Amino acid sequence: MAADGDAAGELASSSNTLFILLGAVMILAMHGGFAFLEVGSVRRKNQVNALNKIICEWGFSTIVYFLIGYPLARGISFLIPVEEMAADHGFEYVKFFLFLGFAACIPAIISGGVAERAKFWTNSLAGGIFVGLVYPLIEGATWGRFSNGLSGAEGWMANTFGAPFHDFAGSVVVHATGGWLALPAIMLLGARLKRYDSNSIKVSSIPFLALGSWILIVGWFGFNVMSAGNLNAVSGLVAMNSLMAMVGGTIAAMAISKNDAGFVHNGALAGLVAVCAGSDLYHPVCAAVVGAFAGGIFVFMFEIETEKWKIDDVLGVWPLHGICGAWGGIAAGIFGQKALGGLGGVSFFSQLIVTAVIVTFCLLASTLVYGLLKITVGIRLGHHEELRGSDLTVHMIEANPEEAM
Repeated sequence: MAADGDAAGELASSSNTLFILLGAVMILAMHGGFAFLEVGSVRRKNQVNALNKIICEWGFSTIVYFLIGYPLARGISFLIPVEEMAADHGFEYVKFFLFLGFAACIPAIISGGVAERAKFWTNSLAGGIFVGLVYPLIEGATWGRFSNGLSGAEGWMANTFGAPFHDFAGSVVVHATGGWLALPAIMLLGARLKRYDSNSIKVSSIPFLALGSWILIVGWFGFNVMSAGNLNAVSGLVAMNSLMAMVGGTIAAMAISKNDAGFVHNGALAGLVAVCAGSDLYHPVCAAVVGAFAGGIFVFMFEIETEKWKIDDVLGVWPLHGICGAWGGIAAGIFGQKALGGLGGVSFFSQLIVTAVIVTFCLLASTLVYGLLKITVGIRLGHHEELRGSDLTVHMIEANPEEAM
């Protein structure tokens, strides 16, 4: 019996490790979605830059998060002998891999907003600061080592408003953080050359844009479902709600934009951004409603932002991740209630207050980082470099070299 118990324990331990590893790999694949979404949304002279940015920023994020960010957020350092961390089939290592995927979303989100005119190395430095310091503070305060006050069942937020802050898979912690960090960068950079002189700047490839969206959609089920943290806590409700929110965002964006391909494929992502926070709580009907609101928010706010306010957010990352992420955090406090068919255990005021604090913190941090970089080393390509395109300027090769010969 003891041997059977040991075998069962080993199986459970190895299953948890595999479960988290599969989620981490699915999130890694999502970064290919970020890349192709950007490739399809920028002009051909900036496609190589889009591809290189995403994979290089993953590399930079891995190093910074490994050395600084993860220890700050979780209180765990990997600079110790392997035998101390390899227990339970290396569970702590794959757990790092999973959370790295969340952290690396921050520079990937920002990349889409500052595309076509940001300096490669300066923007990479800003991303490293966010992954190493800014995001870990938010992660630590909500999910990590000092989260009891905001997210703990007996913390200040729970005692004051009846329930702690709840963000199951990162509507606020990941997506709103990335989107609101991006906004000051976009504004400090300014619009692309000739962006508002004519309508000559268009997306380069709807098929690549759609491919990026589909890769993100598929990976998102790892992003959300594997946020359970172990196999025992996995819930089909999370998968169902993710599906319904994606469909709601798609249909709403299709209807409001009159079936515009770019809005439709981003509407699906808007729904998924918004559902992350409450995906473990909602009734599926409410998940569809939350996603539909997010799809509409994205279409409406992207047009307001880019056309009325003249903020040149190339991929619309502020409305998509920033606003829809904040909406997702607040929506969890509304649609997660038992009165609306949810599982309960959430407070509207806890959701609203923590979301507002994170948004404010991100705006201040990004303004400080990008503001200092702008007045010191500069954050934007030169006039001629931007006209030539970042592919040739930075990487010295075009997306289709054979065609250029």
